Amino acid sequence: MHLIVGLGNPGSKYAATRHNIGWKVVARAASQWSIGISPSSTGYAGQGQLDNTPVVLALPLTWMNLSGEVVESLVREYGIASDHLIVVHDDVDLPVGRLRIKFGGGTGGHNGLLSIILALDVEGFYRLKFGIGRPEPGQETADFVLAPFFGSELSVIDTMIDQSVEALKCLVVNGATEAMNRFNPRVQE
Repeated sequence: MHLIVGLGNPGSKYAATRHNIGWKVVARAASQWSIGISPSSTGYAGQGQLDNTPVVLALPLTWMNLSGEVVESLVREYGIASDHLIVVHDDVDLPVGRLRIKFGGGTGGHNGLLSIILALDVEGFYRLKFGIGRPEPGQETADFVLAPFFGSELSVIDTMIDQSVEALKCLVVNGATEAMNRFNPRVQE
């Protein structure tokens, strides 16, 4: 069984922000995979099958910086090994719409990841990083991630949300090597 968690902040005020892209990706996955998600004690969650592989989709209702509490609770509840945990989150170090699948590593300054790492006491889980671009010079990162995407970015974002859902399916069904080879960007030398 795999647990896929989309990070974000609760409430309509934050729904369209860059920081909530993890939520949007997992919500789209639930829709495309016909997995019903319903309120739980920690947010929204639903269990289903993805090509005969059991998956749990979760959307925490805690603040981003407290995501670890929810993830730890879900990992315990469903008996998920850390290498079957996939966290979907925004990444300011990737250009808008660029994806990267990664196993383990640090936080990259992402407080939601920090909270999860501290709660689980492990860095060894998968991350689907969704590029949201960098703030303009002089703009605070916190203000940038809590702002919506620009209108000119929306069509790219919508396409990349669908591609993220495909990447998650590939990661769960076909494994990390195939998913990384297919969806991680190639670096030009």
